[in-house]
Amino acid sequence: MASIDEHLKELKNVSLVRRGSYAWEPVVNNMAMERVSTTIDGMKIFYACTDKMDPVTSYVESSNLQSILLNSGLNGNPQATGNIGGSLDLKLRKAGFLYDPEWKVGADAGYESNGHLQVYGGEASYSSKSFYTNGGFFYRHADNYKEGGGREVSFSQFQKVNAFNNFGFRLSPQDAIEGTFIFDRATNVGYPALNMDVAKAEAFITSLSYKRLWEERLVQSWETKVYYNHITHVMDDTTRPDVQIHMDMPGKSWTTGLYSLVRASKGAHELTANYDLYYNRLFADMTMYPGGAAPMYMVTWPDVGTLNTGVAFSDRIRLGSAHTLNISAKVAWQHQRLNNEEGYHALSVFFPGMLQQYHQTTGRIAANYALSIENYAFTLGAGWGSRAPTVTEAYGYYLNNTYDQYDYIGNPRLKNESAIELNAAYQFSILHSQLSIGLDANAFFFSNYIIGQFEDRLSAMTVGAEGVKVYGNISHATIANFSLTSQWKIQPWLVWNTRLGYALGQDDEGESLPMISPFSYTTSVGVHFGSFQGKAEVQGNARQAKYGRKYGETETPAWTIVNLSANYQFSIFNSQLALRFGIENLFDKRYTTYADWCDIPQKGRNIYVNLSFEL
Repeated sequence: MASIDEHLKELKNVSLVRRGSYAWEPVVNNMAMERVSTTIDGMKIFYACTDKMDPVTSYVESSNLQSILLNSGLNGNPQATGNIGGSLDLKLRKAGFLYDPEWKVGADAGYESNGHLQVYGGEASYSSKSFYTNGGFFYRHADNYKEGGGREVSFSQFQKVNAFNNFGFRLSPQDAIEGTFIFDRATNVGYPALNMDVAKAEAFITSLSYKRLWEERLVQSWETKVYYNHITHVMDDTTRPDVQIHMDMPGKSWTTGLYSLVRASKGAHELTANYDLYYNRLFADMTMYPGGAAPMYMVTWPDVGTLNTGVAFSDRIRLGSAHTLNISAKVAWQHQRLNNEEGYHALSVFFPGMLQQYHQTTGRIAANYALSIENYAFTLGAGWGSRAPTVTEAYGYYLNNTYDQYDYIGNPRLKNESAIELNAAYQFSILHSQLSIGLDANAFFFSNYIIGQFEDRLSAMTVGAEGVKVYGNISHATIANFSLTSQWKIQPWLVWNTRLGYALGQDDEGESLPMISPFSYTTSVGVHFGSFQGKAEVQGNARQAKYGRKYGETETPAWTIVNLSANYQFSIFNSQLALRFGIENLFDKRYTTYADWCDIPQKGRNIYVNLSFEL
């Protein structure tokens, strides 16, 4: 019943930028969406909001997914593009084929006291030897939540519906056709950290794939998928008081694409080869209605059409019983065209002689060595990768950023950004494997790092903005991440888990980069008695001593909270039920994290309960 955001924040190397209580932006290795590839079952999808109010993860629900595949750094999945920080692939949950026909029906309901969040869902599935289908419906509704101490956070409400269906037809024992349909619609979404809310964020996602399997042959499987998705995002300020100038800011994204993935095995080698292609269009505009004057119109994303195609290859080589070498590479070619003449000419004022179309070539290569023996494991890896500027970085036009209160303008003359990654991890266990400890670290050394730079010669357009920044390349930057994890099985029924993390980020002048996590910690004690599980957890951040003052960031104080949770599973009349309940922020602490946009406070004490039923 938890949201996708709540699942993501449990992953190592992942944090989330929060602009409200809905649609948090995933950050991997302290790098935001520009440097992270997010796909849904391998499908490329692009958000439609210039303020990143609708990350790809906001268009699915927990009930849609089987798992979330995280690849840290440059070892991305074959469909990933521009994934210097890492990649997320949201794997859809499919009923699959079964020799004995089977029906399943499930229902879910949940409630949270803080914000009166209500969650309802239902799903059903049928599986047989030649056909399967599963689908469902999900609904969430929340009022404004309260921060620690009881003060209400205005404009933090939201509601959404999600409907999905997956199906498959087996054409022969080795051949199958599968399809997916997802419809997701969020309305009346408040964003307390921004100047506007969202009237509608809507996604239509669909795909059709062909799969073939082989046995005892070099080629083991072949999958080809075609897909299409359409995203509509409409910002709204009509519910805000004291709006000086009313604005309409709609955005749209269309993506169609395909990929073809082959898996093979030969001796010590496990090989994959992938070809992918997609075409995306992004368009956004803005109309301002100053009182007593004619409306003012401008194009903020000039209907940019992006054609991207690439090939990827990976090989997992077993060098012995304890040694493994992983090698992966991808090269991609991209062509972009500005289809909106008005937007093209507006940006040409700042960049005389700019072209109406551009192309870039990007790539990545990575290698990872792993040694695994009974009580310890060691990995060492390195890689190089590059990415092309995003549509916002290259062609955005007067996009207001409430984080630093500057208007941003894209730069079509940006160079590709690239980075070298070094990573290492070591894990060992002692006390007859009852205590395991893991250490891992990675470092990214950037060239031509893309970031907004001050431009004093231009005037801000947004009321209240402090000035204008234009995206540019700086010669180099560095981001490094360190973590320590431990698990101690004190008793068969008692487990103690701990995770510590620290990160650094610096630009070419030695100044701290913005949105880099301070020292963080989470420790929990879990108990397990039959069908009952319980957990007490303490988590927090140290004071953000190193913050991007140069980039408009302010210091964030230290904080610590306590969470309690429990889960009980039982059976009634051949039905499986799961009851979950807990208390978040037990002591009603008022706090904000480094990733909370404009220091909006987190939720205060929150009591939740949900019930899941499956027949």
